[in-house]
Amino acid sequence: MNQQEILKSVEQSAMKEERPQFEVGDTVDVHTKILEGEKERIQVFSGVVIARNGSGSKEMFCVRRIVAGQGVERKFPVNSPRIDHIDIKRSAVVRRAKLFYLRERQGKAVRLKERRVDRTK
Repeated sequence: MNQQEILKSVEQSAMKEERPQFEVGDTVDVHTKILEGEKERIQVFSGVVIARNGSGSKEMFCVRRIVAGQGVERKFPVNSPRIDHIDIKRSAVVRRAKLFYLRERQGKAVRLKERRVDRTK
């Protein structure tokens, strides 16, 4: 086996079987496992996905939300074992791969136009 095949097999073992299908512009709830001393609990970080980058086991996504008038961004690895699950709340119509322009916006200007998706299929 050559080096590329070894790397590909190692990446496959690190990948999750059930990967959520979400895109840039979607409003999501990311349920992350947090360790506090001996106890483990789940913390929810909800916001808009403003970027996705990487591929395979190194794929990341960035979620932005507003807390007390201050913008907060957090990057998550898609295949992280710390992520319990990701709920997709709503989808938006976007025409860019990265929504960094939302950083300069305030108030109602941050809103994105909702994309109607039939999720009953």
